[in-house]
Amino acid sequence: MSHQSAAATVPAIAASSHKHPEKLSELLERLARDAGERVSMREIATALDDRSFGAFLLVFAVPNLIPLPPGATMVLGLPMVFVAWQMVMGYHKVWLPRALADYTVDRATFQRMVTKVSPWLRGAENWVRPRNWPLGGAIRERLFGIFALLLAVTCVLPIPFGNWLPAFAVAILGVAHTERDGNCLALGVLAGLISFAVAGFVVTATGAFLLHIF
Repeated sequence: MSHQSAAATVPAIAASSHKHPEKLSELLERLARDAGERVSMREIATALDDRSFGAFLLVFAVPNLIPLPPGATMVLGLPMVFVAWQMVMGYHKVWLPRALADYTVDRATFQRMVTKVSPWLRGAENWVRPRNWPLGGAIRERLFGIFALLLAVTCVLPIPFGNWLPAFAVAILGVAHTERDGNCLALGVLAGLISFAVAGFVVTATGAFLLHIF
């Protein structure tokens, strides 16, 4: 194996240095415009670079906001745990297993996806933009990862009515991290703290109820 290919298999570990990144909508549109015949998940993650954490947290949080059968969040929440854990470990961008990294879609399909999501992203970017970003170092990025990891684990736990709020908080944090918006980050942290409080209340109330019965 060459030095270049070996390096490609090892996730880089570094602090984020992009304080005012290209808008996500513009990045995706550029990627769709310059893509080859097929687009792989690896190419998307590489293009997102250090913003891949926020983008993948958002993507994996959204399915958990949809009403699903009991137990579904235990499966759908695991990818959030996977991404957040990499932040805690200090990875520079999301590392994907080879099977997932090699997954591709054809260019036309990817362009249709970008065309559908771009108007929504552009609307969100009117409110979310690079400002007041406090996570300028590796330690703070890891603290962010720990907070996101705790939320992801809370989402996975079988807590009645306790999964939607942490998933919502992770989605907000994903948007904040992608766009480097400190105001959005504060909103996500507030939503996360509320979700912890709600989950704690539900667990405590359920435990007291069960003790009362048995």
